[in-house]
Amino acid sequence: MDNITIGFIGLGAGLFLIALRVQIGVAVGLVSFIGIAVIANMRAAWGMLTATPFHFVGDWNLTAIPMFLLMGYVASSSGLTQGLFRAMRIFMSRLPGGLAVASVGACALMSAASGSSVATSSSMARIATPEMLKYGYNPGLATGVVATAGTLGSLIPPSILLVLYGYYAEVSIAQLFMAGVVPGLLSAAMMALMIVTRASITPSLAPRVEESFSREEKLEALKDIWPLPVLVLGVLVGIFIGLFTPTEAGAIGAFLAIVLAVVRRALNWRVFKNAIVSTLSSTASIFMVVIGTVLLGRFMAMSGLPTFIASELLVFGGDQLTIILMVTALYLLLGMFLDSIGILLLTLPIILPIARAAGIDFIWFGIILVKLLEIGLVTPPVGLNVYVMKASLGSLVRLQDIFRGVSWFVVIELVTLSLLVAIPALSLWLPGILS
Repeated sequence: MDNITIGFIGLGAGLFLIALRVQIGVAVGLVSFIGIAVIANMRAAWGMLTATPFHFVGDWNLTAIPMFLLMGYVASSSGLTQGLFRAMRIFMSRLPGGLAVASVGACALMSAASGSSVATSSSMARIATPEMLKYGYNPGLATGVVATAGTLGSLIPPSILLVLYGYYAEVSIAQLFMAGVVPGLLSAAMMALMIVTRASITPSLAPRVEESFSREEKLEALKDIWPLPVLVLGVLVGIFIGLFTPTEAGAIGAFLAIVLAVVRRALNWRVFKNAIVSTLSSTASIFMVVIGTVLLGRFMAMSGLPTFIASELLVFGGDQLTIILMVTALYLLLGMFLDSIGILLLTLPIILPIARAAGIDFIWFGIILVKLLEIGLVTPPVGLNVYVMKASLGSLVRLQDIFRGVSWFVVIELVTLSLLVAIPALSLWLPGILS
């Protein structure tokens, strides 16, 4: 049996174990260990199994992950994200579908700080969706907007997915953060445009909320949310002007979140402890998956499978657009069943060599992949964010209404994805300027 056949068998075995609900890191780690032992020998397999976790966990660049997670958990637990929807509502409620547009803005800002689409959707589901339903909004629109807009944190930096992609692809995380700004803002703008258009054509979907607010109320709303923009902009501007690296920015962001929470008198021992515990739990889960997929990358390299697939694709006319379309189909399929981090780390050992052989720009490619992962969070039948919405709202809405509402946003997300593929400058313009 040749090495390429062993690679195919190992990849199939890993997917089979994942289908049986074995944790992704364990499944691909076990398969990779056995595959390396078969290709080389047991001693080589043991050597990689013992060295890889230490080498990975000791990588300085990846300390950004727990630090950005801590920043988000402190901001969320201490209430720095509270008041976002109210502030957005004050300034946007007069637009057609204004409450839904306000939800997009609030989700974008909150997810940029928290870095977690699940946490954003869960929190905003309890805040924004009941308010929209109270004013007669269509249940599908009221839930679909929160479920989809909650994914914006995957692109708008700082993003855990972009950190992981940058580590694997060996590209600048700072440039990836820069590249994610315009696509993230474009995604939010496209969602808002779709909401305003639909609400204008069919007013019954989102009845107008006739409210007026005084100048004092507007200033009070801004005072209530100022810590969050300060936190996000403080981190991003520091990275963009070269004041500190993305790795250092994680620690600075966590420190700044703690300082802001103290200034707001919102930090106590219970809040700090919960943030630390949540950070440790999330970091351990992510690192388990990454360690397994690092081993998978070693196994795939030894088998020669990625090189074989890349050469076959190029022989049969695998140009850049064809590869992007194939990756899109793969990610949309996997997005129905797996979480975004699992999909990214599971596929990178295979698709990065293919993209490299086709001459695809890795910065642009990373933005495309993360955009696909955003879409996967809301695609049926799994759509993790959809079930988060249902769990948060209980009997207030039906699952089929959420999926029906999300479908409109999936369409507009695919349009946005098409723009990012057709116009690479949307992703590459800002990194080019700031570099």
